[in-house]
Amino acid sequence: MRKLTTNELGRKTIHQFRQADKTPLVLVLDNVRSMHNVGAVFRTADAFLLQGIVLCGYTPTPPHRDIHKTALGATETVSWQYSATTQEAVQQLQEAGYTVMAIEQAEQSIMLDAYTPPVDRPLALVFGNEVTGVDAGVMQQVDGCIEIPQSGMKHSLNISVSAGIVVWDIFVKMKKG
Repeated sequence: MRKLTTNELGRKTIHQFRQADKTPLVLVLDNVRSMHNVGAVFRTADAFLLQGIVLCGYTPTPPHRDIHKTALGATETVSWQYSATTQEAVQQLQEAGYTVMAIEQAEQSIMLDAYTPPVDRPLALVFGNEVTGVDAGVMQQVDGCIEIPQSGMKHSLNISVSAGIVVWDIFVKMKKG
């Protein structure tokens, strides 16, 4: 077996990325404090050609050396915007026709493997703070909640790991639909 070279990967240029049809999925970061987590989410959004990211509250925004270090240039390809509050961002997304789902452990959550994304409208996923999760007020506002099934002792994943797991699962389901 031979690893593919960079030239064989078929990487898009920034222009090609911006012109490409996007996966109808937006990620909303609710007061995520780590620049490395933000950078990793940008890389995930780039990998799956997502529509964009909304950075909320005190979530750090590009340009910043520590975000760039992890994003590896994805801040140049992925569309992003800033919102002072996550509640404001969720309201705007819902008004624009998005189904907005929190990624959280909560009553009445739907396990990720059982969740089916909407086929007739775009989807937005809210990922919460590393310590406190998705804000309680935002939880009252979203259309539902998706939970990643876990079997271990911690029942806790890093936000960038959660984003990778959830985005991959949703991406595959959207492509099949």
